[in-house]
Amino acid sequence: MLNVESITCIKQERCLFENLSFELKAGEIMQLEGPNGAGKTSLLRILAGFSRPEQGRRLWMGEDIAKHEEDFLAELLYIGHKTGVNPHLTAIENIQFWQQSHGYVQVGDYYALLAKLGLVGLEDVPVRMLSAGQQRRVALARLWVSDAKLWMLDEPFTAVDKKGVVLLQQQFKQQLARGGCIILTSHQDLTEHFTQLKTLVLEYRF
Repeated sequence: MLNVESITCIKQERCLFENLSFELKAGEIMQLEGPNGAGKTSLLRILAGFSRPEQGRRLWMGEDIAKHEEDFLAELLYIGHKTGVNPHLTAIENIQFWQQSHGYVQVGDYYALLAKLGLVGLEDVPVRMLSAGQQRRVALARLWVSDAKLWMLDEPFTAVDKKGVVLLQQQFKQQLARGGCIILTSHQDLTEHFTQLKTLVLEYRF
């Protein structure tokens, strides 16, 4: 589904990685590992198209993403360090906004979804009044309403408790089972077993 060919990234005159190539097929999950500053987030941002590499290219379904970016973005769900939620809206209002703006899957029962995410009783509370972990859960609700084929997740377990980490990994398996793929960064090891797990380790380069 995703092919990366000879990607090189230079930030502030430091080469984070060069001639990096890999592929990600349907049903596969890739975990990016490495110390802070190794370039994990920079790689995700390049793959998503938020920044450009010094060289190399990205292919989605065999097509150059640079030439078919709109088609690629329609199949991408990216969740970064920032939650990407509207702090003035409630959790349900944020989900409804995502559905309207991105064409996400309609939720039959918002309260059941939020209860699953540990947000029961907070449905009508503006997100700005929630804790960091609760805000993170609101952001991650997109994993239950998006049918994007490619998920890019930058430290999705941040501020999430052990029960939430297990819940997220179960949702990862649902994504892979329906033929999607996932790239994520995490300082934590995946605790669930993924038969099609790939690991890419980036080293800090001086």
